[in-house]
Amino acid sequence: RKALQPALKAKHFCKSHAEVLKRIVLGLLGVAYLGYFIAACYLNFQRALALVVMTAVVVFFVCWSFFKKYCGAKVLLLLRPVGKCFQKSWPWLKWLLWLALLAGLVAWLVLDTARNPEQLISLGGFCVLVLFLFACSKHHGAVSWRAVFWGLGLEFLFGLFVLRTSPGVQAFRWLGDQIQIFLGYTTAGSSFVFGNTLIEEVFAFQALPIIVFFSCVMSILYYLGVMQWLILKISWVLQVSMGTTPTETLSVAGNIFVGQTEAPLLIRPYLPDMTLSEIHAVMTGGFSTIAGSVMGAYISFGIDAASLIAASVMAAPCALAMSKLVYPEVQESKFKGKGNVKIASGEEQNILEAASNGAAASVGLVANIAANLIAFLAVLEFINAAVRWFGELVDIQDLTFQVILSYVLMPVAFLMGADWEDSPVVAELLGIKIFLNEFVAYQQLSVYKKNRLSGLEEWDGSRKQWISERAESITTFALCGFANLSSIGIMLGGLGSMAPNRKGDFASTVLRALLTGICVSMLNACLAGLLHVPTEVGDCAAFFSTANFSTTNYNIYTCCKQLFASSVLENGMLSFTGSWAEQTESELWLKECCGHYNRTPCAW
Repeated sequence: RKALQPALKAKHFCKSHAEVLKRIVLGLLGVAYLGYFIAACYLNFQRALALVVMTAVVVFFVCWSFFKKYCGAKVLLLLRPVGKCFQKSWPWLKWLLWLALLAGLVAWLVLDTARNPEQLISLGGFCVLVLFLFACSKHHGAVSWRAVFWGLGLEFLFGLFVLRTSPGVQAFRWLGDQIQIFLGYTTAGSSFVFGNTLIEEVFAFQALPIIVFFSCVMSILYYLGVMQWLILKISWVLQVSMGTTPTETLSVAGNIFVGQTEAPLLIRPYLPDMTLSEIHAVMTGGFSTIAGSVMGAYISFGIDAASLIAASVMAAPCALAMSKLVYPEVQESKFKGKGNVKIASGEEQNILEAASNGAAASVGLVANIAANLIAFLAVLEFINAAVRWFGELVDIQDLTFQVILSYVLMPVAFLMGADWEDSPVVAELLGIKIFLNEFVAYQQLSVYKKNRLSGLEEWDGSRKQWISERAESITTFALCGFANLSSIGIMLGGLGSMAPNRKGDFASTVLRALLTGICVSMLNACLAGLLHVPTEVGDCAAFFSTANFSTTNYNIYTCCKQLFASSVLENGMLSFTGSWAEQTESELWLKECCGHYNRTPCAW
């Protein structure tokens, strides 16, 4: 007892002064971080820029929480007269605001599409899809136009920020690069388990371990409360602007990060009492987005990470808006005006258990993806053999399921903004996504992208080997969603296990939600086509002067194409037009290009 007395006194002292000790420790940590932050900025500010941005974001939200806690009530009391005056003026002020926004949008579209008229096709496709969904509406007279216009507006503004503004492009490019570096750490684990040879040559050991790693990280973030905080903030923005209920908004916001059956777990206690419109919104959100875990696999294929992230975020407001257009609210929701919906936290006791549970939970997903790929690709090959046989009976050679889809969905691909010559390929990938799954479609899109980046010829006989950058961007957005026929069973099974008494309601709304989810991805693709900025070809002569012609890439192909177009044969003499005429090495570069590409000037 005497030996334990000092320890007991220390324990009692710590308990009685716990708050003071906590503040001292936090203060010391804060001072240590401040010193580290100053040192990093002093040594190389450019290198520490990411640290500066992250620190600024954290400081802002910490200050905001303190401000709300200690000064929020006083500020609201001071602003109450202004709020009353604003409420009186709102009936006519909102129409003035809408007219100003409409005029600004029209002016921007006129100026922007004057440089690239092909963007008008994407705009037309966007309008056609919205009108089509309105025609499919369950209750045309009950549509909440506030939710529709705000949702489409938020989608457009986010797309504009990501695809057009320099800060948005740079931020998401940086984020995409960091995610690719982060996912690269999977190699450390998978190479130890499977060996370097397998992970370099076999798809299953290359892409699927990424899902295990990503699932583990997401589980840790849930345990720490980071994901719940982020989902709640996004949900609050959507709810306040669009006027939707907290339950449906929270589920749709969760779909940005997790899958179609995981997001409804956030609102599981409320599912039995939700209206049909709210259930439709939950389903549409699940069909319109992809899970963060499989996104990692698509990035490993070579699909642009920034586009995938942007597509998932843009889909949230659009899915909520289109769900309210297709299935408007006609019942009285029990959650309308409800302040906060509680999100259940994980049951893990510590961070190690959270990491282990996340990795273990992904095993089923990995096995499901592998089994589906084997089954769907085998079924696709069988269907192609059957279709080919039927085609040969009437002298139609090389007829396949993909060829049929490319003709059926070709107008849709063109309306989204793809060039007419690229439309069959885009339509084929879109059909594979809808009738099989997006995993197979993204895998095939990655092949087209690799062919383009490798500098292959665009056409191999009558077969297209790659599609343009614009078509690639449109297809990436169009495929970003779980809206395919196989997802119907997954959705019904997942929701049915959470609310068995609503199985009939789930079954009655799932097809309408699937159609809405497909159209949401297409609307995102239309915006990508509208906002796409063509990559300008630089000075090809300067590029050729330092280029290595031992291999080909897209830049070599583009510049060789320019050189072939400028080559002229006059009186048996080879000459060049334009800027190439001023280059003394043009003929040498032409010979190098002819070593890779067989064009008419190569025979002169």
